[in-house]
Amino acid sequence: MIRLRVLELLEQQGRTKYWLYKQLGMSYQNFSRMVNNETKSIRYENIETMCLLLNCTPNELFEITED
Repeated sequence: MIRLRVLELLEQQGRTKYWLYKQLGMSYQNFSRMVNNETKSIRYENIETMCLLLNCTPNELFEITED
């Protein structure tokens, strides 16, 4: 299973979920599903934007778990 690590990255950088939500400009329902790993897909543009905002690579944004 691939898991989005955005909450950990936000915490490391002293940022909040609300800050990222405002930067991404998506609906709160979709944003919440995404950051809580409850979605089946994430748009490439959202991945790119999160990487730019969090100053990370896609490899740092995601991790593979054994679930």
